[in-house]
Amino acid sequence: MFIKIKKNCGILMEHNGIDKRHIVPVTSNFLLNLDQVAEASFYTLKEEKTRLDLDGHRVVLDEHTSVVHLQMSYMYAFYTENKNGKQGRMAERQYYKLFFKPENIGAYEELRGVIETQVANL
Repeated sequence: MFIKIKKNCGILMEHNGIDKRHIVPVTSNFLLNLDQVAEASFYTLKEEKTRLDLDGHRVVLDEHTSVVHLQMSYMYAFYTENKNGKQGRMAERQYYKLFFKPENIGAYEELRGVIETQVANL
């Protein structure tokens, strides 16, 4: 199942393809394949956090910012031959964190609702 994240919707994103201090605004549409998500978690920031955009400007994530953390499956990973001096092939799973400021709670609730339809409570 795919979900479309719309451009310029006020969502900020962090992923392990960029430095952990950085965050980028979602400025173009992209599709998220929920079949590739291995783990999903939802939480709210308990304190204000500061990140940098790609131009080095400060971006403040307010307290009560809602977060969707998506850990992708191993099929959606990159592999390294050498990690920290150790030989062998290692898979590093990709993750995405989507930040929804308090004024964008509607978009957060919509995405969370779609993801939760894929989860079975036993």
